[in-house]
Amino acid sequence: MFLPRRFYIALIFVIALFVGGYVFAPLFVAGQVGLILLILLLLVDAYLLYRLPGIRAYRQCAERFSNGDENLVDIRVESSYTHQIAVSVIDEIPFIFQRRDIDFHLSLQPGEGKNIKYNLRPTQRGVYSFGFIRVFVSTPLGILSRRYTVGEPKNVKVYPSYLMLHQYELLAISDNLTELGIKRIRRVGHHTEFEQIKEYVKGDDYRTINWKASARRHELMVNVFQDERSQQIYNVIDKGRVMQQAFQGMTLFDYSINASLVLSYVAMQKEDKAGLATFNERFDTFVPASRQAGYMQTILETLYAQQTGYGETDFSALCVHLNKYINKRSLLILYTNFANIASMNRQLAYLQQLNRRHRLLVVFFEDTDLKEYISRPADSTEEYYQQVIAEKFAYEKRLIVSTLKQHGIYSLLTTPDNLSVDVINKYLEMKSRQML
Repeated sequence: MFLPRRFYIALIFVIALFVGGYVFAPLFVAGQVGLILLILLLLVDAYLLYRLPGIRAYRQCAERFSNGDENLVDIRVESSYTHQIAVSVIDEIPFIFQRRDIDFHLSLQPGEGKNIKYNLRPTQRGVYSFGFIRVFVSTPLGILSRRYTVGEPKNVKVYPSYLMLHQYELLAISDNLTELGIKRIRRVGHHTEFEQIKEYVKGDDYRTINWKASARRHELMVNVFQDERSQQIYNVIDKGRVMQQAFQGMTLFDYSINASLVLSYVAMQKEDKAGLATFNERFDTFVPASRQAGYMQTILETLYAQQTGYGETDFSALCVHLNKYINKRSLLILYTNFANIASMNRQLAYLQQLNRRHRLLVVFFEDTDLKEYISRPADSTEEYYQQVIAEKFAYEKRLIVSTLKQHGIYSLLTTPDNLSVDVINKYLEMKSRQML
C-alpha cells in the first residue's frame, strides 16, 4: 500500500482546518468532518483496490539483443477491475543502461489491456538481467495506490549486431543495398571463370562479344564471366588496449566485431569462405575459413565471447600462427588502431611479412572528436595552438595510409559509424579488380 500525493494534500487541508479552528471555532468542526470523510474515502479506496487481484503484466522481448542497435521491449498490462484505474508501470531494466525514464503512465477501462513499447540500445556484449515489473494502481479517488510485482526476471544475451546482418540480408534480396551506402562496383577487366553466353544488351562490354556464336544466331552474343569463387577472407581483430577507445558508447573493438560479422555474411553470399582470428599479447582465437551451412552461427558465437585486454598486442605471434594455420593465399582484413606513425612503424615489418604471403588490408580509425575540434573556429591563441596540435595528429593518420601504400599494403582509414559500409565497399572493390 502506498499513499500518493493526493492523500497528503487532503491531509494537509484537514490539518489546516484544525489549526484554523483555534482562531475561528466552526473551522474545527469542519476539520473533524473532513477527517471523517478522508477516512471513509480511504476505506472505500482500499476496498476497491484490494477486493481482488486486478492486474496482470508480462514482458516480451527477444531472447538475445543486438549490440549497438535499438532492441524492442513490449510490456502487456491487463486489468481485471470492474472500474477505471490509473496505472504507473516501472520495468526493472538492466542497471547497465542507467536509464530513469522507464516509467509509463496510462489509464485502463474495466477489463482493458494495453501494450507499452520501448527500445533499449546496448553498447556492450554479455548477459543483461531484467528484474520484475512494478505496477502501481490507483482508482479515480486517488487516495491510495496498490503496488503489484508481476512478470518474471529474465536474462538476455547481447550478441554482435545480428540485426544489422538481417538488414543487409533483406536489402540484398530486394537489391537495395545502395540504401546502406554499398556501392555498385564497376568491374574492370575480365574474370577467369566462364559462366554463360547471352544476348548482347546495351551496356555490355563489346570486347566480350562471341563472334562465332553471333554468326550462328545472327545476333550479337556476349560471353559472361563471373567472380573467382571460394577465396578465403579472414577478419583479424586486434584485442589490445588500443581498441578500447569509445565512440557513442561502444568501443572500437565492438565496432570491429559488428563489421566482421557483416563482412563474413557478405563474403559467403559472394561464395567466398569466411574465417576469423583474434590476438592480443598472444595469438588467441582462430576459426578456419568456410562457407558451410550454419557457419555464420559459429562465427557469431565466437565473436560473442571475445573481450579486450590491457596489454600491448604481439604482431609477431600473429604472423607465426597465421602462417601456420593458413596455407592458401587469402585476404586478411586486420582491424587495429595506430595512434601515430611511430606505433605503425614498430609493426611495419610484421605487416610486410603478412602481405608477402597474403593480401593484407589494414583497417584503422579516424578520431571523430578530433575532427570536430579541428573544424571549430579558434577563439584564442591557446585554442589556435591546440588546433595545430590536433591537425598534426590527424595528419599522422593520413601519413600512415601513405606509408602503407608505399610498401604495397592496402589500408582503410574510416570512422567507427561508417566502418561496416566502408569495409564491405573495399572488399567488393578489391574483388572486382581481382586484387584478392
